[in-house]
Amino acid sequence: MASYHIRRYRESDRKQVLELYCWGMAQYYSITFRHLLKLPRTHVLLLGGPLALYLASGSWALALLADVALLGTLWLLARYIWLNIMNESLLTDMADITKAYFSEPGSCFWVAECREKVVGIVACLQVGDPTLRGKQVELVHMFVALEHRGQGLAKSLVRTLLQFARDQGYREVVLSTTILHRVAHRLYQGLGFRRTHTYYASIIWRIAAIPIIYFVCPLPSV
Repeated sequence: MASYHIRRYRESDRKQVLELYCWGMAQYYSITFRHLLKLPRTHVLLLGGPLALYLASGSWALALLADVALLGTLWLLARYIWLNIMNESLLTDMADITKAYFSEPGSCFWVAECREKVVGIVACLQVGDPTLRGKQVELVHMFVALEHRGQGLAKSLVRTLLQFARDQGYREVVLSTTILHRVAHRLYQGLGFRRTHTYYASIIWRIAAIPIIYFVCPLPSV
């Protein structure tokens, strides 16, 4: 097992961090596509749509073409969901990581390094609600390179963040994830996070039947 160490982000890490972040977000395209294929409404469309077209036109070629077009549409939807989130982040906090996470106390960004290569990242950012500033901090951008998964690296990254939050005097660490990240759910729950509620981020997420799951980890008072 290759050794790694966790440290705070430096500007020299920027290229590798962005590569890992974009790679991680791109992994969700296929995961989401498979999720869409399992939905009952998709089964109805894949079977009923082409069948109706065949009965109306008498052409199996048109029916097959309709299925191919539907599968392509589902792939584009899966890609759009995550590409939209990634692009928004690349234009905001990830556009200037040092400014977003180190210009004020209370936020931070960590990298896990192995043989001078960034193989994991995680960050925490103060929540936007002014009434919760100083009380809650949000875990964001949790990614581990594929070849380093299953080695306890993700758990170490989250523990580093939790210790930072305690030292900063926060009462809770919060995070939002989706039903697609079941392995991550077990990790977070094993570290003290509890699931509180679910919601849909937008009409697109509702159409895709992907609710957002909100987790909270209470922190002991110092």
